[in-house]
Formats: sequence, structure tokens, C-alpha cells
Amino acid sequence: MRGQLSKSLLTLVITLLCLGSLLTTFIWYMFVQTNVEPHKVSSQKKSAPQPNDLCNGCSEIIAKVVERYSQTWKKKEDNYQKFRSQLNSKCHGFDKAIITQANTAVGSKLVYDGERKRTLQVTPEIFSTFAKEHPFPNKTWDTCAVVGNGGILTNSGCGETIDSAQFVIRCNLPPLENGYEKHVGIKTDLVTANPSILLEKYGALMGRRRPFVESLRTYGNSLLLIPAFSFGHNTPVSLRALYTIEDFNSPSRPVFFNPEYLQSLALFWRSQGLRAVRLSSGIIMASLALELCSNVHLYGFWPFSNHPHGLRTLTNHYYDDRQTKSKFHAMPAEFDLLLRLHSQGVLRLHLGDCKPGEK
Repeated sequence: MRGQLSKSLLTLVITLLCLGSLLTTFIWYMFVQTNVEPHKVSSQKKSAPQPNDLCNGCSEIIAKVVERYSQTWKKKEDNYQKFRSQLNSKCHGFDKAIITQANTAVGSKLVYDGERKRTLQVTPEIFSTFAKEHPFPNKTWDTCAVVGNGGILTNSGCGETIDSAQFVIRCNLPPLENGYEKHVGIKTDLVTANPSILLEKYGALMGRRRPFVESLRTYGNSLLLIPAFSFGHNTPVSLRALYTIEDFNSPSRPVFFNPEYLQSLALFWRSQGLRAVRLSSGIIMASLALELCSNVHLYGFWPFSNHPHGLRTLTNHYYDDRQTKSKFHAMPAEFDLLLRLHSQGVLRLHLGDCKPGEK
């Protein structure tokens, strides 16, 4: 009798253990279904966005920009003269944007605009690399085109219109051949060269230098404007670029940004409400053009990844999709200020395709 009771208890215990195991398995299964599966679905939705999705809610922003831009543009001479006068009085770009032997003497100290605690005494050797005279004429050009590198220029057909300007400014050694001519033009009077390009693309000019010289061929005898004195590490490679151009008898005319001008320009735009670690090459050249030119036209200035007309996806640049260091530049904020100047008739932004024969 006692044996039977013990056997029954053992059977009951085993049964309860089996039921407990089944119950545990069921609870675990329900937990997985309610917690893991929805996460997987969410992940799939995130990795496969809908074709109409826009950059971080750009749809409303772009709509507002287009609304502001759609007003018929007309130059307002009073606004242009007033803004140009403000720029000139604060920054003196016409005289000071570029270092020359006339505005910077041997023995003077250059203060790096990107490293305010760093200075460089101008030795006779460094002085000899400065432009002997001011590269700009004493009169202003009638029309100037400042060409940014935005993806909005892709298939724009703006090359002919850009090349029709009297003075064409380009930024950061952009490619102009292999089919790009139709959309961005090829005429170049001034092109900037960020030292980072010299470091990354041409090995800091420490090895073979011919590829760098050959890359300048498309720009003809244009001015090559380099910020040699923004940061200490920029100076040696910038000087090597100048020596390379001289050694290979390239027609390019290398000149250096005056760090005093760049600092003054940063303070000026800060007074206009712009907060940025560094101004972009685009807004720097647009600022200089406003001092040098009566009519300033901007192309390739668009900070969003969707086209303003049709919202099609754009690459970051018209020639690649490499992203810029956003922590340095405040591109949407810069664009907003340029759009404001457009609305005020101070300069003209071009945000669409160009028609044949358009000036």
C-alpha cells in the first residue's frame, strides 16, 4: 500500500514537472512572439524606405523654400549697393581677400584664422610666394557666376549659361570634363583648392606631382586660390602646391587667402545670424563676388538631398555622393541667408534647369 502511494506521488511529481516545462516553453514562446517579431518587422521597414521618403522631413522645408523662391526675381539696386557696402566696410575683400606683397610685409605676423593662437612670421622666402600685385582689376565685372558643386547641377544643362558670365568662380577643384561640361560649363577664372584635397588625393605632393599639375589643365590660366594660412598643417602642402606649379611651368596662378579676410568674413556673417565652425567655400566665394561683381549668379547651391522641383533624389555633389564634414559647415543655414539675399534682389540663385540660350 505504501509502495503504491509512493509510486502515485512520484507519477504526480513527474506529471507536474512536465506540465511546468510545457508552461515555461509556452510563456517563453509568447514572449518571443510579442517582443522579438515586431522588432524584426520594424527593422525591415527601416531598411527599405518608401520611394517617396524624404531627408529627415525635408518635404515641408523644401515646400517653404520653393514658395519663397517662386516669387519673380528682380535685382534691387539699392539693396545690392547697401549689402555690398556693408561687406566692403567690414571685410575689404577687394583689397584684402588675397595676400599680396603690397598688403603683407616681410617681418609681419600672420594669424591663422582657424587657429587664432597660432601665428607665422613672414620670412623673405614666404614673402616671395605672395602675389606681387593685386590680381583683380580696378573695375568690377558686370556678371559673375559662382558655381557650387551640389547635385542639383546634375543634368541641369546650365553649362552654356554659366560660361556666358564674364567671371566664373568654382570651388574645390571640381571635375569639368567627361560630359560634365554641358551641365556645369568649363570656363574658369578662379578656382579654390582646399588643402585637404591635396593631402587626400595627391598624397600631400610628397611623391609624384605630375597628376596634380595635369588635373589643373582644365582650369587654364585661372587663379588657384588656396587657404594656406587657415590651419598650421595647411601651410607646408600649400607651399608645395605653389612650388609644383612653378616647377612644371603650369599656367595656373596660385594665390593664397588672407587669413585676416577670412576672419573678418566669419565675423560679418555671424553678425547676420550665421553660426558655423567654418564658412563653406561657397559662401566665401559668393561674398567675394558681391564685392567684385555687379550681378552675382549662384549655381549648384542646394543643401538638401531632394530636388526642389519634383523631389527626386540628388547626390551630394554633381560628380559623387561623398558627404562633407557637417560639423564644420552649416549648409542649410548658409543657404537660408543666400535665399534671403535672393529675395531681396541682391544676388540671384538658380535652383532649376537652364533653358538653351538663357543668360
